[in-house]
Amino acid sequence: MPFMPVKFNLQKRVKLAQGLWMIYWLSVIVGILLFSLGIFFKIELRKRSEMMDNNESHLVPNLLILVGLLACGVNAFGGKVCHDSLDPIKFAKWKPMLKPFLLLCCGFNALLLLTALLCFLMQFAVYLTLAEGLKNSIKFYKDTDTPGRCFMKRTLDLTQIEFRCCGNNNFRDWFEVQWISNRYLDMSNDLVKDRVLSNVEGKYLMDSVPFSCCNPGSPRPCIQHHLTNNSAHYDYDHRIEELNIWTRGCREALFSYFSSMMTSIGVLIIATIILESVDMAGLKYLTTALETMEDPENPECESDGWLLEKGVKETFGDLLAKLKTLGKTNQVVEGGDAPEAAN
Repeated sequence: MPFMPVKFNLQKRVKLAQGLWMIYWLSVIVGILLFSLGIFFKIELRKRSEMMDNNESHLVPNLLILVGLLACGVNAFGGKVCHDSLDPIKFAKWKPMLKPFLLLCCGFNALLLLTALLCFLMQFAVYLTLAEGLKNSIKFYKDTDTPGRCFMKRTLDLTQIEFRCCGNNNFRDWFEVQWISNRYLDMSNDLVKDRVLSNVEGKYLMDSVPFSCCNPGSPRPCIQHHLTNNSAHYDYDHRIEELNIWTRGCREALFSYFSSMMTSIGVLIIATIILESVDMAGLKYLTTALETMEDPENPECESDGWLLEKGVKETFGDLLAKLKTLGKTNQVVEGGDAPEAAN
């Protein structure tokens, strides 16, 4: 007894073929979108690689590029099959390829599912990479003369301006590092010298932040120096004066950006899996309906279509039997090779 049988006449077969053709080409457009998102995600990771300590993983964008290209190829082929399905001569050349094609579609859906899972699971790895990378970025902010770190200041400044953030966790991270290069410090000045000597590690620390932490929406000029000293500024209280600098840390801002992107891509891939499953089911109905026509020379005749030739239980039983037979065959081959090896 076939699983989910449906009766077809010429009109139903034509409508199914036309509908499938449209869905397949919609899937091609989705494939182009996935490919484009993979390229965009890869570029974004490259742009932020300095703040990720160059340890960012490109597995997800690479998989997106791969599945995008595969989606375009697989669905273009499916669309061509549907286009030629109502012409017996053209359909005859595609008929031997349909079973391998459906198996390929199953494998492609499994790859899509893996990519979707990675989009959700890899977010934690991105969070850890950002935490370590931003910590080092702040530490190397002043090293504008050091090869390999020359553009760290520019990159971090642009990031803080673009994402409206300050520091790793918050603006106080800048208090713990010397972010002004020694070349711009007047060591003959007693105040500078005392501040450097008073620190165990010999760093010039202060309660200040770079200009890129400033909030341009603040009604007063930006206060970036002596942030925690209320007496240094008129009518100022650092505990409530939140408009002068960004209070959100860059780790939170960047993670929110990447996680929302990865979550959206994951949801899109799940929708793609549903679309691909509809394509597979429709193509199976179409091919079985064409194969079971009572009179192939009479296009008006009725036919039967189904998803599985047998019930679900019988199909899985046959599949397990084939796997067991394959396993026994391998054992016989291995047993037959053993005596020859002994000789």
